[in-house]
Amino acid sequence: MRSVRTAPAPVTRAPSPPGPGSLTKTQRRLGRDWRLAAVFLAPTALLVGALVLVPIARSIVTSTTERHGSESVFVGLGNYLALAGDEQFRTGVVNSFVFTSYAEIFKVVLGLAAALLLHHRRRGRALITGLLLMPWVVPTVVTAFSWRSLLDPIFGSVNALLTDSGIGPLLASAHLVDSWPAGWLSDPSLAMPSVILVNVWKGVPFFTVCFLAGLKAIPADQYEAATIDGASAWQRFAHVTLPGLRHVITVTVTLSSIWTFNNFDLIWLLTQGGPGDVTAPYVLVAYSKAILQLQYGAGAAVTLVMLPIVAGLVFFLVRTLRADTGNRPPRWTGPSRTALPWVGAAVFTGLLAWASPQIFWKAAVILGVILLIAAAVGRVVSGLQNRGGRRASSLVSGLGSGVALAGLLAFVLGPLYWITVTAFKSEGQVVTREHDLWPTPWTLEQFGALFTNQPFGRWYLNTILVSAASTAVALVCAVLGGYALARLRFRGAQGFTVTVLLTYVMPGALLFIPLYQLLIGVRLTDSMWSLVLTYPTFTLPFATWLLSGYFASIPAELEEAALVDGCTRVQAFRRVVLPLAKPGLLAVALFTLTNAWNEFLFAFVFITKDEYKTLPVGMQSMIAGDVVPQGQLAAASLLVSIPVVIMYAFGQRFLTEGLTAGAVKG
Repeated sequence: MRSVRTAPAPVTRAPSPPGPGSLTKTQRRLGRDWRLAAVFLAPTALLVGALVLVPIARSIVTSTTERHGSESVFVGLGNYLALAGDEQFRTGVVNSFVFTSYAEIFKVVLGLAAALLLHHRRRGRALITGLLLMPWVVPTVVTAFSWRSLLDPIFGSVNALLTDSGIGPLLASAHLVDSWPAGWLSDPSLAMPSVILVNVWKGVPFFTVCFLAGLKAIPADQYEAATIDGASAWQRFAHVTLPGLRHVITVTVTLSSIWTFNNFDLIWLLTQGGPGDVTAPYVLVAYSKAILQLQYGAGAAVTLVMLPIVAGLVFFLVRTLRADTGNRPPRWTGPSRTALPWVGAAVFTGLLAWASPQIFWKAAVILGVILLIAAAVGRVVSGLQNRGGRRASSLVSGLGSGVALAGLLAFVLGPLYWITVTAFKSEGQVVTREHDLWPTPWTLEQFGALFTNQPFGRWYLNTILVSAASTAVALVCAVLGGYALARLRFRGAQGFTVTVLLTYVMPGALLFIPLYQLLIGVRLTDSMWSLVLTYPTFTLPFATWLLSGYFASIPAELEEAALVDGCTRVQAFRRVVLPLAKPGLLAVALFTLTNAWNEFLFAFVFITKDEYKTLPVGMQSMIAGDVVPQGQLAAASLLVSIPVVIMYAFGQRFLTEGLTAGAVKG
């Protein structure tokens, strides 16, 4: 707060912010800026309360009822007790645990490896990083259809490439697959590993970017001191790199675990939970009970009984973020603090082995091979360095990094390349698999069929309108709410910030049932308004949280100078703060627009008529049973991805600046 001037101020100059003695009784009780804070936070509080908190409360009430005909009967805890003997529910919980656990393990390993490779690379790092971001940028529906086509046992290219290279028969002989050629998504023993693979492909870029930012923040003098003390490459990694990345790894894994545990769209688009229920997560069980069977109480009970797990992850995330900024001493010290992580890892490993014995040993073999290769290369490089062969060690290190990056890029870009070339094939080439990797000739036949046979143009327009409208609503509310949380002084600011963070990580699986009931009550289902009103449930909390951090990074002295020069608080906000916050605003707009563009669950549940469908749901409806128009889906995937890729390409600088400032302060 600015000190009070001793000299008399000119008449034309606005007074400095009032000191404690000049505050009214209400201001001392509610905070100096409580009136303006109430105005700025009202839109966010209204939307979060009406679309998140009230639906959750309503879901709790619904979970105690059972539908009998057109009426709902109170059954108390009957729905929860019934879940104890529900085999489908138990299978869904185990599937969610297995899917999340393996996906996070491989995303950490591959993301850390990619970040280390890029961190030590001087040339082409920005280009390679941009290419690695592609799976994260493209919509989930594109991810699902590209991999579904690639893994097709008849028309897909994965089996053909693995057979021609001899890898496929080798996998069969090593019993990593039961038979060859493999039915990746139709074989009960391979369906879950295949879905995990696709989720890893989608999530590795997020981990890579986060870990790369963490590596840049580790002081170089720590590595220099370790090298002088004679530490090997492995010792530097274990005692400098991993401790330096501990916070980043914790936050990234926790956030990703919440998203993965509540994943619906990717699994539904790939397998619809099959074959049987081997890939059905608990969210799909809730969808089946509530939407397909119209048992809202049973479906709500499924989502709510899993709430303690999600709440535990959220609590851990909040504690981690607060501990990082508050410099709190650790609660446990000594041997107990050292042994606790190992005990937790042992328990987790035991649960994973019990839940998925067939997947466990296969994943262990794959991880073992990756770690052995990395250890062998590191030992060779260290040995050459110890013998004074710097040139030879640099050559081996560069060769190993190049091969690893080439393999990583092939894994990342392969599905996207396949989508691109398939979109320009004729229907005959797609069916007969002629010129599989290069269309001959190139043709626009699939694009013409897409607009002729499907209402694709209407879906495209619907997606643009819904995404733009929901982004505008979220951005306006987030700007006001974020500024109030970052700058204004009022009672309850910290509690409101925690509430925003909690709603940000709250899964859509918890909301879609009560929101569906709410929309039916006001007769807004099968309307684009249903999506415009509900999309802020997952875009607004994130936007508010990020902008709060970005506003906090702007020096407060600039705003105080404007106040001294005669501006009101609103004028200072509009003329000083908003122009300086353009990178943050663009970053938030880009993220909220992308999330709305890619959203599937709400659009899939709330919309059934073709004229109101968005692109993800419309593309899913193009599949009729076993008939999959691969060429048209490839063309649609290309047209859906192009706007997002262009937005990220032009907004990359603002995105990096906005996210960096928001992450540091938020």
